[in-house]
Amino acid sequence: MTRTTTAPAPAMPPPAATAPHTLTEDAVAVFTGVLLISVGVAFFTSAGLLTGGTAGLAFLLHYATGIGFGKIFFVLNLPFYWLALRKLGRAFTIKTFAAVLLLSVLTELQTQFLQFSHLQPLYAAIAGGLITGTGFLVLFRHRCSLGGVGILALYLQDRYGWRAGKVQMAVDCCIVLLALWSVEPLRVAWSIAGAVALNLVLAMNHRPGRYMAV
Repeated sequence: MTRTTTAPAPAMPPPAATAPHTLTEDAVAVFTGVLLISVGVAFFTSAGLLTGGTAGLAFLLHYATGIGFGKIFFVLNLPFYWLALRKLGRAFTIKTFAAVLLLSVLTELQTQFLQFSHLQPLYAAIAGGLITGTGFLVLFRHRCSLGGVGILALYLQDRYGWRAGKVQMAVDCCIVLLALWSVEPLRVAWSIAGAVALNLVLAMNHRPGRYMAV
């Protein structure tokens, strides 16, 4: 009676080493991501909508005061750079500062390049959310962000153990409640739809282990 043996399974190849992005790749990515986000912001502002985080607060102040979104957004982010430098490193902080500055400039100039004669609010919310989410995805994959509440949430998580996601959600809920004082409820509902679209893009495409370059 012959005895059969099972051949050992081939060894799995070691995971590929992460490939760092070059300075040129980071620069192109920051410009691409911010340009997409500025287009999404144009959809939101043209339809009188808002979003969460620091951008949502900037939208509220923009609607209440008439001051440009870009100017308000840039100023609101200033206190967070110290936290970013301390907790997330100099490279992240520099790229984030550059992204915020570029978004502030692009949103101020946006009306010279992009205008809508008619824009249905629900379409603006969904399209703006998807475009903005794609822009954030590009930034995140190059270790960059638009600063603001996200940095504060990470700091509170490290310092006090508060879950960053819950902190972000609490801030977003406060912004939505504040919005009810200055934005009609239907537009707030459309804005929530836009936020859902934005976060779906990130949830489906920004997962650890799926993207090796840093």
